[in-house]
Amino acid sequence: METVNIKINGMPLTVPKNSTILEAARSAGIDIPTLCYLKEINEIGACRICMVEVKGAKSLVTACVYPVNEGMEVITNSPKVLNARKLTLELILSTHERKCLSCVRSGSCELQKLCYDYKVDDETYFEGEKIHYDIDDSAAHMYRDNNKCILCRRCVAACSKMQGIGVIDANERGFSTHIGCAFEKDLAETSCVSCGQCIVACPTGALSEKDDTQAVWDALHDPNKHVVVHTAPSIRATLGEAFGLPIGTNVKGKMVDALRRLGFDKVFDTDFGADLTIMEEANEFIERVKNGGKLPMITSCSPGWVKFCEHYYPDMLDNLSSCKSPQQMSGAIIKTYYAQKMGIDPKDIVCVSIMPCTAKKFEVKRDFQSAAGVPDVDISLTTRELARMINRAGLLFNELPDEDFDSPLGDSTGAGAIFGATGGVMEAALRTAVETLTGEELKKLDFEEVRGTKDIKEATYQVAGMDVNVAVVSGLANARKLLDDVKAGKKNYHFIEVMACPGGCVNGGGQPTQPASVRNFVDLKAKRAAALYEEDRNMPLRKSHESPVIKTLYSEFLEKPGSHKAHEILHTKYVKRSVY
Repeated sequence: METVNIKINGMPLTVPKNSTILEAARSAGIDIPTLCYLKEINEIGACRICMVEVKGAKSLVTACVYPVNEGMEVITNSPKVLNARKLTLELILSTHERKCLSCVRSGSCELQKLCYDYKVDDETYFEGEKIHYDIDDSAAHMYRDNNKCILCRRCVAACSKMQGIGVIDANERGFSTHIGCAFEKDLAETSCVSCGQCIVACPTGALSEKDDTQAVWDALHDPNKHVVVHTAPSIRATLGEAFGLPIGTNVKGKMVDALRRLGFDKVFDTDFGADLTIMEEANEFIERVKNGGKLPMITSCSPGWVKFCEHYYPDMLDNLSSCKSPQQMSGAIIKTYYAQKMGIDPKDIVCVSIMPCTAKKFEVKRDFQSAAGVPDVDISLTTRELARMINRAGLLFNELPDEDFDSPLGDSTGAGAIFGATGGVMEAALRTAVETLTGEELKKLDFEEVRGTKDIKEATYQVAGMDVNVAVVSGLANARKLLDDVKAGKKNYHFIEVMACPGGCVNGGGQPTQPASVRNFVDLKAKRAAALYEEDRNMPLRKSHESPVIKTLYSEFLEKPGSHKAHEILHTKYVKRSVY
């Protein structure tokens, strides 16, 4: 690797030749602040917060895009630099709605922190006419409040470059510039897939999921309702971040205790629903292979991906597995099997899910998701919403004891645990499908070829005398590339796993927000996923078909994977949607 010698604040450094000043400074333990910069997708130098001095330059330069060169001398904290950053912040605040006390991002807002760090007064002396924007809350999963937008365009980059969708952009010019949809349509009128990646990219409170916590509080306080909660695999690996714990800390036990203290009647694990999904999905895959069904079969666990397919690849809907997602399967079993066992009318059960994904808020309202004649899941909360409930209840999360999920729908295997990471669904399905097809026990359960955070992963496994070609992809822009290759005949697969969010559910749009200073330099996806793989390694059972609870469910209620009854309860249908 070719390097150059530079100085930052008088400190000699040797850094890669292709580094920016921002990257070089970070390697030296210096954090240059940014507001617009997101590595690889939004390197535009627009916010001007990262300005630094470079010896010999006529003016300040933007550290996020300015390359280093041999002998360069940089100053990141001179009075000129600090005053320039403060002035920029004051200009940003001149059009910003400063309702910090009631803002959902208060305490985690990147603009708020910078204003504090640079001693920007609450009453800035730049005052002028402000344009008032109506809040767009038309979508099922989120709202946009342009009164708090700073035009950093991180949301635009996340939507267009990361996800390949591009339903939002900067409209108009000059003082009237604002983020919106084409022709000022409401977000609900576009082909937005509800992934929420724009939300976790936003540095302020301009974007947020719709808060459904009050509906949960109301249910918990209703003596006539039996309120059940179940938590997605990835939540245990991310919830701790909301309470200052290191990224990738598994807080399953404390999470369960917190949910009980909040008042839920039963605390179940969506990992159970993941195991159930594998039973149905693996069976469906085997049936398609044996009987000449539509291939490649593509997973249907990610609602953002499903909606993307409905909008942009409607000709491939037959390739989608007909299985409901683990969220919906869990809810369906709670409203049918569990309700029957407990002698409770499904109408009196309120099923709440804790999900990493804002698209789950859209999914609970889809058609064909009501096995008992009522919605399988009533309310879907994000990880962030659960954290707010815990704080509101006054629970000292880090001091809570560890507890176990309620049995039987809290019992699961390691295969269910890894569903939250890209490649996890594929690996879990392979563990069951291979043993079912061969009738032999796997000697090695780790399908390492489909692990990791690489955008697209491919592998070929010889199973029962045939080569099975599989692919794993995360991030919808990457999914578009892979699907286009499949349609063009360039790639030939039997089974494809698609997750809407890069890295999978651990990096979902409903996960705890992290500032750009973390997102740009820490591999969130890998650290969070590591907690799930560690849980899998330590589980006594690591294959879905070995779960005694799953076996009992089929023997007592569902008959067998793929049965008529299983299809009525656990499978769904899709609809073709327009692109607009």
